[in-house]
Amino acid sequence: MRLAARGSVRRRRAVGIAVVAALLGAATACGTEAEAEAAPRTPAEAVARAAGRTAEVESLRYRVTGTLPEHGKVRAEASMTVRPSAMSMELTGLGESEDKPMQVRYADDVLYAEGDTAAIGAPADKEWVSAGPAVWGRGAADNNTYGVLPGPLQVSPLPQSTILTGSKDVREVGAETVDGSETTHYRGTVTTKGLRAAQTAAGDKATRDLRTDSLDQFMALGVDDTLTVDLWVDGDGRAKQYRLRGETLALKEGRMVDGGPLDMTVTLMEVDRPVTVETPAAEDTVDLGELVDRAQEG
Repeated sequence: MRLAARGSVRRRRAVGIAVVAALLGAATACGTEAEAEAAPRTPAEAVARAAGRTAEVESLRYRVTGTLPEHGKVRAEASMTVRPSAMSMELTGLGESEDKPMQVRYADDVLYAEGDTAAIGAPADKEWVSAGPAVWGRGAADNNTYGVLPGPLQVSPLPQSTILTGSKDVREVGAETVDGSETTHYRGTVTTKGLRAAQTAAGDKATRDLRTDSLDQFMALGVDDTLTVDLWVDGDGRAKQYRLRGETLALKEGRMVDGGPLDMTVTLMEVDRPVTVETPAAEDTVDLGELVDRAQEG
């Protein structure tokens, strides 16, 4: 699993990422100003309404494909719940055996990853590592997960799908079919400045909170200046698919360097279907923090 750390990296986190590498990866209230029942008159209104309707989603099954900075091509199939926050993911594309899926789980503030734990000094009978207290779905928080997941997969796709609300040039591309659903395709470019302006212009707290989430998701991606965003909205006015493209920056040895290209497509396949996230048994799990501490002492 190839991992990247952003920001000032303490020795504990650096060791943690090295250990993981050896192993192989906010809802707001409805009723905002963007959710008027009348049909949207402009592409910007359609995008805003789709963003507002993410607040209605309680559970989701989704697919991720594309190229992630410092990792390359990945594919993931995942299911999640919003309240409580929980996630189950099968991720392909990380580590030396890039065609071998890795199982990832998140529940009760703990992130779990399945892999060859013996390669990082764990007992042979342990099939999973755990990291916590962890945060998943809320952006770029420092959450003791040691880079188990690439940054763009560390967040929920629901707030991530709202980034296009910060675009000043959003336009309609046309009608397209996505995963069997008839959709309208929109495209625009987004910058930090545009997202901050959209946040400031919000007419109520719910909309402002929603746009704050969008800004947070944009910052978590580490985008260098401009992000190109495509959004497909279905007949119910909800986001069905989105694509994020841009160049990224990363902080290494105290300076900003090229982080590589981001080109990620997320398809929201099933909304509000029952989702159960099963976590591994305690006897099958080793604490990643303890392994990191042990490696530091050595």
